[in-house]
Amino acid sequence: MHNLVPSSITTYSVRLRPGDDIKSALDTMCKDYHISAGCILSCVGSLNKLAVRFANQPEVSIIQGPLEIVSLTGTLSENGSHIHISCSDKAGVTVGGHLKEGNEIYTTAEIVIGILPEVTFTREKDDTYGYNELVVRSKK
Repeated sequence: MHNLVPSSITTYSVRLRPGDDIKSALDTMCKDYHISAGCILSCVGSLNKLAVRFANQPEVSIIQGPLEIVSLTGTLSENGSHIHISCSDKAGVTVGGHLKEGNEIYTTAEIVIGILPEVTFTREKDDTYGYNELVVRSKK
């Protein structure tokens, strides 16, 4: 069954600075601004260090930079976010996976966030695989 829930969108823009951690910063913004449902619309920037969990792997991998952020996408919520990142090195070799805490911005991360004011995102256990997965609910 599809659970397509409509909402308007409000956008916010932020620049994170050298040394900031993208995952920590986004999680803090969600809590501080009570973001119950949002998404990453755009991000450009660079990292000194990437903390990522690759598909179906339990541990976090650390990759030293400098790295260019070529993609950052995901759902955001004070109830739990799910963010993926792809980064490329100086040779253009690209890696990606689940963004984890422990990354470090090199020069900048310019991020545009979409906030969905009529929607709430939560994470609830899905018995298919046992993971906490996205549940979308209307606030109306």
